[in-house]
Amino acid sequence: MSITAVVLAAGKGTRMKSSVPKVLHPVCGLPMISHVINNLKEAGVERIIVVVGPEGQGIREMLGSEVEYVLQAEQLGTGHAVLQTEPLLRNRVSTLLVTYGDTPLYRAETLRRLIKVHQETQASATALSVFLDNPTGYGRIIRDAEGVFCKVVEEKDAAPEEAAVKEINSGTYVFQSEPLFAALHQLSPKNAQQEYYLTDVLEIIKKQSGRIEIFTHDDCEEVLGINNRVQLAAAEKILRNRIREKWMLAGVTMMDPDTTYIDAQAELEPDVVLMPFTFIEGRTRIASGSVIGPFARLRDCVVGENVTIDHATALESAFEPGCTVGPYTYIRPGCRVAEKAKVGGFCEIKNTTVGPGSKVPHLSYLGDTTVGSGVNIGAGTITCNYDGQKKHRTEIEDGAFVGSNCNLVAPVKVRAGAYVAAGSTITEDVPSGALGIARNRQRNILGWVERRLQKRSSQEEG
Repeated sequence: MSITAVVLAAGKGTRMKSSVPKVLHPVCGLPMISHVINNLKEAGVERIIVVVGPEGQGIREMLGSEVEYVLQAEQLGTGHAVLQTEPLLRNRVSTLLVTYGDTPLYRAETLRRLIKVHQETQASATALSVFLDNPTGYGRIIRDAEGVFCKVVEEKDAAPEEAAVKEINSGTYVFQSEPLFAALHQLSPKNAQQEYYLTDVLEIIKKQSGRIEIFTHDDCEEVLGINNRVQLAAAEKILRNRIREKWMLAGVTMMDPDTTYIDAQAELEPDVVLMPFTFIEGRTRIASGSVIGPFARLRDCVVGENVTIDHATALESAFEPGCTVGPYTYIRPGCRVAEKAKVGGFCEIKNTTVGPGSKVPHLSYLGDTTVGSGVNIGAGTITCNYDGQKKHRTEIEDGAFVGSNCNLVAPVKVRAGAYVAAGSTITEDVPSGALGIARNRQRNILGWVERRLQKRSSQEEG
């Protein structure tokens, strides 16, 4: 049976105290609504409609064409939000899953089970519930003495005995579309919030002889929504624990899982080792045998086999098998560290290729640079790539040797096998096999120290 989902994302999220729409706040590196969309797709949902408000342009830009959109111009409640999809869905879709854009913790398997219960029972509507020790803030599932569903009551409208109920409505449902849309037209805003509650359609459908099923789930964490920064942090912690557990069971070693942070889109191979205080962000991919950390941050990087990255930040760059980086190294976007190359301590490189077997051991800056194979870059070397208006490239060809404390003023080339003497400022190309030297001749002034001391002594006596 084909399933269509409606994701409610028109709320302003005022409790987030943010100019960013609530559902765009990230959880483990992805906007929370992206988790919702991904979970729905993994659960087998074929079509997704997102209900947005007048300020929903950011949601449209972020999700793009992977979903369809419906505008809720006025915020008149959740029932009113679903009703806006009627022209698009009524008489065209039979089964509809409804959920919220701020519930990123559902597992795809849970959504599949909810759909299965709905289909097997041939219900008109199926609601997902859980039991909470502290149900504050949630609508309650009210049953009769025999345990049969009666209604959902929102907390602000609940009588004391209803507020004491611990079975809560998650806000996620599966409906047959015809009874759903018929009930939506019968909603009334006569309640504490003067809104059209989606929860009220369950009681309406039941009164019209529809079958209501309650799928009671045993994992209360999954239904948690996010309304403020405290709940955002709680959801982040839950999802990060799941991600860590997933990768450890897949063969990844984490020396201290509690201080290891992995985003949802990262990919790790077996026998990767993550040391404490390591952040694996974005779409980073790490191959087998690599050791990352401690105190490392990688974002949108590709890491080959047996790479070591220690005390370093690396952004949007590639690291080929056997290379080493760090400690205290900054790899800015656009870099490639080739096989068995080294970028050592207190170095920074940007938009730079370090060729196979080449070494940038320490205290150097290479910007907009191409380093060939087998090159040695001496300590304190920098490429002067910016002239105040434009960036220029430096090329250091295979087998070249650059001494310590050199300035290579781009655009400039150090040809294959050339040497650059320590302390040189190179402004012209150095030919293959040549020694480039650009520094003043040393002059020793004999007796200078003694004369200086004598002068100071006479000044003090005077």
